[in-house]
Formats: sequence, C-alpha cells, structure tokens
Amino acid sequence: MYVSLFVASFISATLLPLASEAIVVGMVVGGYDIWVTLMVATIGNWLGSVSTYMLGYVGDWKRIGRWLRVPKEKTDRMLEKTERWGAWFGLLVWLPGVGDVIALCLGLLRTRMLGTFVAILVGKMVRYGVLVWGAKM
Repeated sequence: MYVSLFVASFISATLLPLASEAIVVGMVVGGYDIWVTLMVATIGNWLGSVSTYMLGYVGDWKRIGRWLRVPKEKTDRMLEKTERWGAWFGLLVWLPGVGDVIALCLGLLRTRMLGTFVAILVGKMVRYGVLVWGAKM
C-alpha cells in the first residue's frame, strides 16, 4: 500500500492531476503507521515537485508555455511573483491548482536548487502533517 501511496503522491505533484490526500487520510483512518504514511507521502510528493522544477530548469518558457496552453498573462504574473520571492516561493508549491506551476516557474527562473528543494520539502511536510493530524482527530 505504501508503494501506491508513493506513486499517487509523486504523480499528484507533477503536471498531471491526481489527489493523494484521500489515500493518506484513508491509510491513517485504516490504521497504517502514521509516521511511515507521512514520510512516504511527503517524499513522493516532494520528488514529484522536484521533477517539475527540473522540467522548468532544463526547458525554455516558449516550448513549455505552448505545451501547457496557459494564457501568457497568467504565466507572466506567476513568473513575476516567483522572481520576487525566489526559493522561498517553494513553500507554496503544495497549493492545489497553482503549486505545479510555481515549481515549474522556480525551475524556469533557475532559483537556487538547495534552497528551493528545502522550501518545497518543508511545505509538503507541513501540508501532509496537517492532513494526518486532522485525520487522526
């Protein structure tokens, strides 16, 4: 079951839509080890975001923008915010709907990898920690 959680968490942090929260809550309620569930979900989701960051890092905006079919004004706003906050913006990569775009923009702007990856990891861990804590209540 942990392998399924890892895969779902990884995929949900890429540009493909999938929600891993239901699996995490189901596992906690179902009696799976809370700490292992938290760590597997966090690491899988973090690695998914790192892969999205790397896609932006090695890519260029023209090709990626065409592939995503995101309106230019929307991406320009996101790039502006990302540029302003830099690696710290990685704390918000967990946000539904915009988190994947934030990770991609961080890569496109080539923010410091170590700082960005740590910020993304902290944000993901807090997110799943709150989720696990809420499921246990």
